Amino acid sequence: MNYRTLPHTELRISDIGLGTMTFGEQTDEACAHAQLDYALDHGINLIDAAEMYPVPGRRETQGRTETFIGRWLKTKPRDRIVLATKVAGPSRGFSWIRGGPTGLDAANITQAVEGSLKRLQTDYIDLYQIHWPARPVPMFGETRFSPQANRAAEPTPIEEQLQALAALIQAGKIRHIGLSNETPWGVMRFLEAARAYGLPRIATIQNAYNLVNRVFEQGLDEICYHEGLGLLAYSPLAFGLLTGKYIGGAEPEARLVRFPEFGPRYRKPYIEPAVRAYADLAAAHNVPFNALALSFVRSQFFTASTLIGARTLAQLKDDLEAASLLLDEPMRQAIEEIHRRFPNPAP
Repeated sequence: MNYRTLPHTELRISDIGLGTMTFGEQTDEACAHAQLDYALDHGINLIDAAEMYPVPGRRETQGRTETFIGRWLKTKPRDRIVLATKVAGPSRGFSWIRGGPTGLDAANITQAVEGSLKRLQTDYIDLYQIHWPARPVPMFGETRFSPQANRAAEPTPIEEQLQALAALIQAGKIRHIGLSNETPWGVMRFLEAARAYGLPRIATIQNAYNLVNRVFEQGLDEICYHEGLGLLAYSPLAFGLLTGKYIGGAEPEARLVRFPEFGPRYRKPYIEPAVRAYADLAAAHNVPFNALALSFVRSQFFTASTLIGARTLAQLKDDLEAASLLLDEPMRQAIEEIHRRFPNPAP
């Protein structure tokens, strides 16, 4: 395991993190605790959650992920763990979360933090992230920006969001902040507002990044380089597509079969030939497909941590072992050739 100190912070995080969005839906509490134990025993110190988890979001399960983590965390040395979670933003239809948040104002953010602290059974959160922007932006498989939607919206100003987070840092309830599912414009506005008003500076961006979704390289990579930010890469296996288990129309007992609502992002027309090409590349080099996919994400200069999420302990063990692969130059060149043929089929 490698560790990186996030710039402008004292947070030293493992370059593989444990994503937990399956906890409470696909993964029961005993298995969740087994995964957490295994991760910690193998050097993972970054645990990432969200108030809306598990996924898919449902009234009956909301908050269960943090609850599972909290019951585990109270028996562990808190200072060994970098705990990250997120506040749900508006406009996603989750009426059961704080009455359906209409913004990311101080009242909503404070209530969200208090709820997460209670479920997590801790006094502080190491990295608190805005799960998605308060303003309308294309995300979760969408690709087009809508001027009409933005003209109709009244999002909480970014300065106000940062002021609310600053108060929580001052109170000792959170230590550092990050963004998720953000755009280049949004990231720069957060950085500019922090500089202009002396407010907390974001440390991380948690966005999807994988072999079939490299949209992060269209501006956010440059921002990471110049501004000293790190990517927390979620979905490095593209919801399991990059294990090969869906090739040829196969329908295993897995996420995309169980939850067809994720189809619009991960069932697009050009995904199948792209996945086949990457799978063939892995086979030609005699490496596991998931090893190729995870190692690609882990090797990028802007990746601070690659978040591995698993349904079972066996999957976690397999992925953690696979992520140790070092890509050689012929594999890198072959990946780029496939990417030129199939650029970002699953943004």
